[in-house]
Amino acid sequence: MSILAIILMILLGVFLFIIEGLLIPGITIAGIGGIILMGAAVFFSYKYHDNLTGNIVLLSTLVISVLTLILALRAKTWNRLMLHSNIDSKVETGLEEETVKPGDVGISMTRMNPIGKVMVNDLTVEGKSISGIIDPQTKIKVIKVSGNQVIVKPLNEE
Repeated sequence: MSILAIILMILLGVFLFIIEGLLIPGITIAGIGGIILMGAAVFFSYKYHDNLTGNIVLLSTLVISVLTLILALRAKTWNRLMLHSNIDSKVETGLEEETVKPGDVGISMTRMNPIGKVMVNDLTVEGKSISGIIDPQTKIKVIKVSGNQVIVKPLNEE
């Protein structure tokens, strides 16, 4: 096998390895094929040429692979492929103690069967009925605050 064929195998292997890293993330045929081609090139250089040529091919394959990786990272190639959107929402972790307290009075905004929306202290929150179904626009009383949900009962059930 000629040196030109070995060099082409190495270059094709590095090219497939770059495609694997930049375009097709994960372990796919491109990456496996690139590793097999580079390994085969080193193997054939030892088999069909002397040890010095095999050592040179092995060392140059390692150097070319590392340099290609460094250049790909420095060329900001990853920035062109990255998603550039920010997530500015947040998860509601719970109601503050001062916002809604047990004993507060409000109104059901939706039908609570047993969960629905209630408005307490001008704040719309998720509510859970302890006494079954509550129709919309029914006055309710807060029994307990649990995380981001309030446990309520109709005000007429005193």
